Amino acid sequence: MHSREQTTLRRDVEVIQIPDGLPAVLAEGSRVLITQELGGSYTVMNDYGAMFRIDEENADALGKEAASVAEEAPPDDAPLEERVWAQLRKCYDPEIPVNIVDLGLVYDCTIEDNPEGDSRVQVKMTLTAPGCGMGPVLADDVKRRIDALGGVGETHVEIVLDPPWAPNMMSEAARLELGMF
Repeated sequence: MHSREQTTLRRDVEVIQIPDGLPAVLAEGSRVLITQELGGSYTVMNDYGAMFRIDEENADALGKEAASVAEEAPPDDAPLEERVWAQLRKCYDPEIPVNIVDLGLVYDCTIEDNPEGDSRVQVKMTLTAPGCGMGPVLADDVKRRIDALGGVGETHVEIVLDPPWAPNMMSEAARLELGMF
């Protein structure tokens, strides 16, 4: 959801700087503006205009409860491919209020059976800009969410830059959301 809520941090909190992807700490008492609250993470802006991502496990620093991102989740007994794609749709670029699937960042997702009885998930994804420092953060978010699914033994996320991303790769719903008809 788009948000424009001003709040004061209730404790020191580990954040990721946007767009460079570097870890930082915002101090207790810092004022921030919540600009985006999607997929369980928060994008905030400080009084100097710098943007940061706060992960769901640190929602309490904003005075929030960890968001439930179970909306529209398939049941646990649904096919693994359906559950994997649902997890991918919970991952958001912190600057764009559209999930990475509808944004057109996921180029390929394959699921292979492992001899151990579980599955290996391989995701090839790209970035909206080749030098985006948030790439490793997004890839880690994808891996963490897929690894949490029952039946997944390992997840490999590869960031590819060929072909380069372009706005025409977005879904129609994403273009409508962003006002790009």
